[in-house]
Amino acid sequence: MNVIEISSFGGPDVLRLADRPVPVAGAGEVLIRVGASGINRPDVLQRAGMYPAPAGASDIPGLEVAGVIEGGDAQAMAQAGLNVGDRVCALVAGGGYAEYCVAPIGQCLPVPKGLSDVEAASLPETFFTVWSNVFDRGGLQSGETLLVQGGTSGIGVTAIQIAKALGAKVITTAGSDEKCAACLALGADHAINYKTQDFQVEALRLTDGRGVDVVLDMVAGSYVAKEVQCLAEDGRLVIIAVQGGVQAEFNAALVMRKRLTITGSTLRARPVAFKAAIAKACLQQVWPLLAAGRVKPVVHSVFPAVDASQASGSGASQAHALMESNQHVGKIVLTWGVQA
Repeated sequence: MNVIEISSFGGPDVLRLADRPVPVAGAGEVLIRVGASGINRPDVLQRAGMYPAPAGASDIPGLEVAGVIEGGDAQAMAQAGLNVGDRVCALVAGGGYAEYCVAPIGQCLPVPKGLSDVEAASLPETFFTVWSNVFDRGGLQSGETLLVQGGTSGIGVTAIQIAKALGAKVITTAGSDEKCAACLALGADHAINYKTQDFQVEALRLTDGRGVDVVLDMVAGSYVAKEVQCLAEDGRLVIIAVQGGVQAEFNAALVMRKRLTITGSTLRARPVAFKAAIAKACLQQVWPLLAAGRVKPVVHSVFPAVDASQASGSGASQAHALMESNQHVGKIVLTWGVQA
């Protein structure tokens, strides 16, 4: 099968088209013929040598796919209500940049009615991450206010839509007026251009000094101190990436006085049972929103995985370069062969 592999750690040009054996599904797994693969920030970090695959996972990058079940553990599939030929999207710990991918059955979800493989491939990583962190860890409730750092990222466009659909107020940050407008179009109540405005000052102003209830932070670093300042009493800060650095200083006395919770998580290395529980929650809580059109996939660009016009033989290098440019709004997706 064709795959995209990391030939050596470095820039986007190290991604190369290669040939690998088709993987074999084991107990509790299915083999998926991949129609499309989502691109995510962890893929970029893995390519740069900063985020190794967990033990036992494929060294091929890619954390989410959509396609058709070709085979697998028949008994486990029957228990899950899945059959050969079903269209699914799945969260995987690696191996997503390939024509065939093995996925745990518990991490597979049916492709929502009316969605293409490209749209479906944009869902698992961001939807699982948002549900686990904003709603499970952050405990966001209807009527509360969520601050999303980086509203036009794949995570950001997902968090805005789900939070709004479930009754929360959403404030988000973005790096340009155009991106702020895109956030508002997705349903955000307010969008702050962090290059021209102080998000701490604006978040407090927009909440009449009360502060926000939950912050979804992909920056960390110096942002943490400002987030502590703009959280409401009993507020929750959830850190899911450290693009601004791993070191942070903040007012610990303020954390005590306001009874704040500072938490965070990574998803990739968590056990299948943990991810399967998130999948079940998404199926129950979020998939109906997709079916009703209240939440929609946001796909910015699509690249052919196999692209003879590129020196690497793949469009993945272009996809990664686009992600690193931060010019996209929503998800970037690779396509393989024929998509549904």
